[in-house]
Amino acid sequence: MRATLIHGPGDIRVETVPDPVLSTGRDAIVRVVAACVCGSDLWPYRGVTPTREPRRIGHEFVGVAEAVGEQVERVRPGDFVIAPFYVCDGSCANCRNGVSTSCLHGGWWGSADREGGFADGAQGERVRVPLADGTLAVVPGPVADEEVPGLLTLSDVMGTGHHAAVSAGVGPGDAVAVVGDGAVGLCAVIAAKRLGATTIIAMSRHPERQALAREFGATHVVAERGDAGIEAVRELTGGIGADRVLECVGTKESMDQAIRSARPGGMVGYVGVPNGGPELPVRRLFETNVGVNGGVAPVRGYIEELLPDVRSGAIRPGLVFDLELPLEEAAEAYAAMDERRAVKVLLRP
Repeated sequence: MRATLIHGPGDIRVETVPDPVLSTGRDAIVRVVAACVCGSDLWPYRGVTPTREPRRIGHEFVGVAEAVGEQVERVRPGDFVIAPFYVCDGSCANCRNGVSTSCLHGGWWGSADREGGFADGAQGERVRVPLADGTLAVVPGPVADEEVPGLLTLSDVMGTGHHAAVSAGVGPGDAVAVVGDGAVGLCAVIAAKRLGATTIIAMSRHPERQALAREFGATHVVAERGDAGIEAVRELTGGIGADRVLECVGTKESMDQAIRSARPGGMVGYVGVPNGGPELPVRRLFETNVGVNGGVAPVRGYIEELLPDVRSGAIRPGLVFDLELPLEEAAEAYAAMDERRAVKVLLRP
């Protein structure tokens, strides 16, 4: 089959690789209907994280189950499924506690699993899915093609934006500021509106992303950064800052922006993959009673909650995909996102 590999900074290739095979009895083979490129995929692409040897890449996909192991009970051949960006069994103590990203038996796409098999990267024609009953969410059929982009966001970015809002405690009447205008930040705008926020401030400097944020529910846009951006947020919130701030970038600067944009007693929900050494100013948090909560988003636990709203059109996170390319053009997909010519690119095998 064909699949995407990263060979080094700026070096993305689609190559022929071995077809996946069932190997443990608890796995499934899924034919990928759509995959995509994530902002976190850009860290190795830019050389921020090292690539020591060519490896499979991609961690977001939806598709159709083609075969399942003899111990699989919830997934049947022919089912349309959503895969979260990680592997989980859904039954260990951490999964039961709502933190399936810390599954005691889980793992990550593009690597060996704990039972001796290989979990293919998502940006390919097929994927072997370990622990299929826990990992995969079955979407009741039939599934229309126009639904695919929205369903694909549930594998990562919509659930991650939702996790930022949940971690910050967003509720009815809140004033919320969103730091970051990538796909996760835009989905965090959706999540804030869905949970009842009435003032939603999108911090964005890009006109096309500002427009999408407003379509998703942002009531205000702040283009400034640093002290000027913080002052703009305060002016929009009665001079005190936002009740909840959703940090969706992961840099030192974005975390500083988020913490200083919160009102005394406010809460920051952070989901940006840490990059560039963000640190918590404990003295400031102590003096202002600002809380910080979040981390890697356990999106598998959110799929069933968000799925009805995506399918009904009540929320439309699939609009974050502003470029669609065939799998064979994966290198262009990475370049488009790296050069900010696209918010998020959908790949079709």
